[in-house]
Amino acid sequence: CENRIKELKDDFGLESFCLQDFWATEASFRFIMVAYNLMSLFRHFALNHHNRATLKTLKSYCFALGAWKVNHANKQVLKISLPAKKRPWMDGIFAQIQNISPPFNYSNA
Repeated sequence: CENRIKELKDDFGLESFCLQDFWATEASFRFIMVAYNLMSLFRHFALNHHNRATLKTLKSYCFALGAWKVNHANKQVLKISLPAKKRPWMDGIFAQIQNISPPFNYSNA
């Protein structure tokens, strides 16, 4: 539980916002919790990690990547710039995501 609170404070900026209106602060808090839950689901289903990767780690390995869009056979294709060593890992993530279908059976315990 303490690690989750620490991650919410450090990675999601939970302790650094306070707006003048109560409802604005409440909306910000709920948005942060939705973002945290989405990242937790991504870790659980795509990476098969439960608590190992923090948002900082995921940013550097999964989201902060160079990419460009090309047209191939009348379809738009996203080309991701990755070192050869990371390509099988990233292909595995996309394969995991393709195999996921709702409804999700996820326990937060």
